[in-house]
Amino acid sequence: MRKLAANLDPSRRTVYNMLVAAAETHGYEAALHQPDGKGGYRSYSWVEYRQLAEEIAAGLRALGLELGDTVALASETRAEFYLADLGIMTAGCIAAGVYTSLSHADQARSLLGSSPKAVFFESPKTMAALDAAGTAGFEGRRLLLSGEAAGALTLDQLRKRGREAMAMRPHFVAKFTSEVQPSHHCILYLTSGATGEPKMGLVTHNAVCANCDMGPAVLPEECLESGLAFLPSANITQRLGMELLMIRMGVQVYFSEGLSKLPVELRTVKPTFFVAPPRVWERIYASITAEIRKKPAVIRKLFYTGLGVGQEISRAREQGREPSPFARASYRFFDRVIFAKVRERLGGRIKLAVSGAAPLARGLADFFTAIGLPLVEGYGLTEGGVVCLNPFDHPMPGSIGKPLPGVEFKTSADGELLIRAETLFDGYFNDPEATAAVLREGWLHTGDLAEIGADGYVRITGRKKELIVSSNGKKIYPARIESLFKLEPLIGHVLLVGDKLPYVAALVTLNPAAADSIAGLEKTVEKTTAGLAGSAAAQTEVKRIVQRVNKQLAPFEQIRRFRILDREFSLETGELTPTMKLRRKVVLENFRDDVERLYAGREELD
Repeated sequence: MRKLAANLDPSRRTVYNMLVAAAETHGYEAALHQPDGKGGYRSYSWVEYRQLAEEIAAGLRALGLELGDTVALASETRAEFYLADLGIMTAGCIAAGVYTSLSHADQARSLLGSSPKAVFFESPKTMAALDAAGTAGFEGRRLLLSGEAAGALTLDQLRKRGREAMAMRPHFVAKFTSEVQPSHHCILYLTSGATGEPKMGLVTHNAVCANCDMGPAVLPEECLESGLAFLPSANITQRLGMELLMIRMGVQVYFSEGLSKLPVELRTVKPTFFVAPPRVWERIYASITAEIRKKPAVIRKLFYTGLGVGQEISRAREQGREPSPFARASYRFFDRVIFAKVRERLGGRIKLAVSGAAPLARGLADFFTAIGLPLVEGYGLTEGGVVCLNPFDHPMPGSIGKPLPGVEFKTSADGELLIRAETLFDGYFNDPEATAAVLREGWLHTGDLAEIGADGYVRITGRKKELIVSSNGKKIYPARIESLFKLEPLIGHVLLVGDKLPYVAALVTLNPAAADSIAGLEKTVEKTTAGLAGSAAAQTEVKRIVQRVNKQLAPFEQIRRFRILDREFSLETGELTPTMKLRRKVVLENFRDDVERLYAGREELD
């Protein structure tokens, strides 16, 4: 069994001390693997990780940065981001990551809004693009994670300054790291802005370390040999789960070169631990099922029969009973012949697959459990940390699991989930009014509606701000209904409308990549979003899908009309957050005319 560093004494809870403990425990074992662009990796040991973080921190201090200063990072997730991030926090500064999936103008606005004293740009190209979008007048220190450009220090030059400062003052690092207290801020998160304008949340060293210390109690060490990081580092799921928790647990991290290369990287890296948002699991599901539909009838029958057996075994275990000997024997056959080959496409070694950053559809969880890759769903938020996780040995599909050790949950009179824990953020940056609205008497008001079962499992039913109340007073939770479409490969997004209106309707976007595998659509000439929107075959197929979903709903919840849109929702138009959540208010504004047409004339769908 791998060694694990001990929990830090509460008085020593800083991110730097957590890194020191990891370096002392794991020494020259591999910690980070950055693609070198030639098919190989530049690897860093835990000792190097600590050393480079200290050099970067000393370099920042030598440049004049002080305790509590903010340093922004405008970079994709890569090893150099981790090194700079740890260097910033080691220096006692506050690290503010920017969502690189935003437009350059929004990135520049976020970056400047954090009031940084220095900025790490990923490359000269990144710096030039952001300068053109609004950061040209930034007068703080400019630093580059890769490449060279006039007016900016490279990472190597910064490290050299740090080494020189350390040589001149032997106790330099010890002095400034001793100034950093658990109560000091270390991260400034930008919220995704799913239900309003993005805010910036300040988190302390103590909150981060307390959260990471929960890991060993709930995550089996044997599953954490290696991970593959690809999510944006501005997001808490990536930052805490794939960066800081990996330090606490001593897990080596490989970095992806991008979503387009992820399928190949999964097969070559063969991670044992993989964290992805539901959107990625949906794409994997769509890819698997589209391929199965192209197989001969006998293969299709074998796959779906095996899926049924897997789901029956899963149901039995959920209900606390043993599957029948026949079901277990049958499943071993299907697993060997079919499902093992499916898992091989994902590397074949994933022992812990986690879904985070957004709610996971129940049907999707059932599918992956049936093929032998149960998705462990958790729950976290910028303002609260990662606070809930399904038990690895008994996940409950459709739930976010149970609160982590030391975390308290309760619901308010109107069903809102409230959290109390050491992991809570300190407040919104320069926004005491917004802070007071969510932090009250030690409890974080999450804005999520939840049910806490007698068995301790928690289920999120929706967002308070997204609740639909029809004109006859019926309450409808759109997220639950929209999730029922997640297993339909043809569907891109579904957004329900109907607040203060006579019935529920839906805006629908389609996935052109699935058209070839859908009967009736394979002959459609223009397989684009716009082309499919005008296709009679697509209208017919979407109507069938809506009718299937309606059978699972109460009459007042059923979708009476839908409209297929001629384009996907996007980040550029403000309809999606950087974590790919829908901004309902923006969608409804952008497609106001389409919504009005949904309520003109009679109800069409029975």
